[in-house]
Amino acid sequence: MRPLERLRRDFSVLRQMSRGLPQHLAHAQGLQAFYAPQAEHYDDFRDRLLPGREALIARLPLTAGSRVVELGGGTGRNLDFYGERLRDLAAVDVVDLCPALLERAQARLGHRHNVRLIEADATTYRPEFPVDVVYLSYALTMIPNWRGALMNAIAMLKPGGMLGIVDFYVAPKRPESGTLGHSRLECAFWRRWFGHDGVRLDPEHLLTLEQQFPQNTTIESRAKVPYLPLLRVPYYLFLGRKAS
Repeated sequence: MRPLERLRRDFSVLRQMSRGLPQHLAHAQGLQAFYAPQAEHYDDFRDRLLPGREALIARLPLTAGSRVVELGGGTGRNLDFYGERLRDLAAVDVVDLCPALLERAQARLGHRHNVRLIEADATTYRPEFPVDVVYLSYALTMIPNWRGALMNAIAMLKPGGMLGIVDFYVAPKRPESGTLGHSRLECAFWRRWFGHDGVRLDPEHLLTLEQQFPQNTTIESRAKVPYLPLLRVPYYLFLGRKAS
């Protein structure tokens, strides 16, 4: 893509993001109003904004015959990271509440016999059968009832199944030993910054995940932000296995 064309597309996305997620609408209507105008260029910009997605997918046990659910799957971009593993999976459900993003997913994945695109709420959707893997990629922070979504994800997992999450976060005021801490100013900045677009950085997210999954792998890191070269946004990658 030519630099000027990318700049033009980025500007259209940034302009919509600057308007923020409408607060006067119900959650589903707000998502549609926010994402529909930027859906065409959503993936290109988010590929540079949302780190760790490919790393998360690489660590998921996507073995032949597995059943997988992605909650908040949006445009289905993450399935591109599956590679050849995708064709051998029994079923992949991409669940999202925003029709505009699912339309993009339909254009990308509609020909896949083992992929279903489902417009539904992450707090209530249940697959027909228990599944081997559930994951959320920059979705938990977008769900107002995130605890409900998390408990629902756990409930749909088979015993021994895996939950994977990658998302932005802020650390609790007194982080556990061995984990990263963020200053009060940094926490306030990122919560306000992302909150404008309906992204809720709650320090309870990572604590709750680690409580629910004593057997886990947690990686904390930072990443660049497009057009803001001096900033590094904190994010985490979490993998937890449900007790057998």
